Amino acid sequence: MIIEEIRIDRLEMPLKHPFETSFGKLMTRDFLIVSAISGDITGYGESTAFPLPFYNEESTETVLYILKELIIPQVLKMEKLEHPEDLDPIFQSVKGHRMAKAALEGAVWDLYCKKKGISLANALGGTKTEIDVGVSIGIEPTIEELLDRVGSCIDQGYKKIKVKIKPGFDVKPMQAIRERFGMDVPLMADANSAYTLQDIDLLKQLDPLNLMMIEQPLAYDDIIDHATLQKELSTPICLDESIHSVDDARKAVEIGAAKVINIKVGRVGGLTEAKKIHDYCQAMDIPVWCGGMLESGIGRAHNIAITSLANFTIPGDTSPSDRYWEQDITDPEIKFHKPGVIKVPEGPGIGYGINEQAFNDYVVGTETFSRTKTV
Repeated sequence: MIIEEIRIDRLEMPLKHPFETSFGKLMTRDFLIVSAISGDITGYGESTAFPLPFYNEESTETVLYILKELIIPQVLKMEKLEHPEDLDPIFQSVKGHRMAKAALEGAVWDLYCKKKGISLANALGGTKTEIDVGVSIGIEPTIEELLDRVGSCIDQGYKKIKVKIKPGFDVKPMQAIRERFGMDVPLMADANSAYTLQDIDLLKQLDPLNLMMIEQPLAYDDIIDHATLQKELSTPICLDESIHSVDDARKAVEIGAAKVINIKVGRVGGLTEAKKIHDYCQAMDIPVWCGGMLESGIGRAHNIAITSLANFTIPGDTSPSDRYWEQDITDPEIKFHKPGVIKVPEGPGIGYGINEQAFNDYVVGTETFSRTKTV
């Protein structure tokens, strides 16, 4: 296939509810959609970077710069692409900037699958026809409000409850959830790098709560200290921000820094690397799950596809569209097939169309790049 044109749309979508983590509160999602066009077929990818580099080193602006100045010009010079993996030489020429790479690669994967007439899940080797879904709950103003939110999610059938924690909002809210809803609810805590090894005694207080895992309690770029911490905890540690590649996953597993790994497509540089991490973890008997980054329906569709692989044995964070958005940009929107379960699309590519009206309502800027000109 020959990619004739690449478009970048910048969108701003207001969240239905504020979403707070240890590094701040979001009211609106500012992000990029990348479209790869060949003939009359368009593939779509999504950047999961935030406006500011508080999750990792990337931001919406850095993704835009890397795509415009370094990646897209090289892609448009390629005579043809046989497979999305053919992008690897271009990606290798740019160190880091994995969310920028993933946004473009996602569009190419979608385009490739549509050209082949196969689903993205099928192309990746997925075997599931439906996936279990968990939910990520932000830091609420009060414990009582948190309990109301947790209760609502349990009633909706979510298969896993993930709760954001930070110093000062950690042990007591998690204890309150257990006291209100019992010890059998699948529950985990996500710290987003908010703690240090000096907090070992505090984190040990979570051990009696029978949590599925504690996600990324220590520094966003750390593996070694997590291995030290895991020796002190009975609760499994899950690594998120620290894992950027299959090599990172291997190192973390080899030194005992993680018993679970969260695979986020954007964080690891795209679907190709995400599948490599999945395959390695499957061989090592390390369960994985797919984390969310407040994606629109396009990013969620990519997450659904990768989660169809066999070793995604823990429910991910790919909630239905209406949890976060009054109106999503896919047609149809992402919905439960049955409580806590989403059906894996069988149609070509990501399996979802675009709601053009909603898409255009959210667009705040567009740039188009072709083999002959840039608009």
